[in-house]
Parts: sequence; C-alpha cells; structure tokens
Amino acid sequence: MKISELAKKTNVSVRMLRYYEEQGILTPKRTDTGYRVYSQQDYQTIERVKLLSAAGMTLKTMLLFLPCIRAERPIFEPCDELRTVLQQQISATNSKMKELAKSKAILSEFLTEIENA
Repeated sequence: MKISELAKKTNVSVRMLRYYEEQGILTPKRTDTGYRVYSQQDYQTIERVKLLSAAGMTLKTMLLFLPCIRAERPIFEPCDELRTVLQQQISATNSKMKELAKSKAILSEFLTEIENA
C-alpha cells in the first residue's frame, strides 16, 4: 500500500510515517521509481507504536520493544532488559499520575472558590 493509504488506514499523518522511517521504526520497500510501498507488517508496526505511545513510551524505548513482539499480538518476549524498561516506564507513569492528581486538586480548589464566591 502507498503511504497515503497507510496514513488513512492507521490515522497517522504522512509526515509522522516518514519520521518513523527516519527513526528506524518502519522500513518500507521502494518501487523502481522510489515510491514507498508498505506491507501488512508495517501496518501492524504502526498499530503497536500507537499502543506503546498511548502507554507513554518514547520512540527510543519503542525501538527496544518492537523486535520483541510475538506474531500479530502485542505480546512481548520476556527478557531482563525489557523488564527493566517496563519497570522504569511504570515508575515514570506513577510519578506523572501523582503530579496530575496534584494539578486536579488545585483546579478543583479553584473551581470551588469560584462557585462559592
């Protein structure tokens, strides 16, 4: 499939797909005229990238995870390096959640003050 088709199918911009290629996440084939040709595997990679991105992972971290995905499901091969990265991601997520809870409390307090004024 062409880049525009992949962009539409995944709801990811053409620009972002090109960026993923620059970063080594995607490796599309090229036609004789230089056009990118994406496969079903590229589509699956983008879906996995979206999943990992939603979990708060950076592209650098994703590059560690993508080769460890089994088959067509987002299941990872167990290994110590990935366990460490996952533990770090969970810790970072917990920190973000604490900060968001503080922000929510402050905003709620502001709202209460406005409503009681």
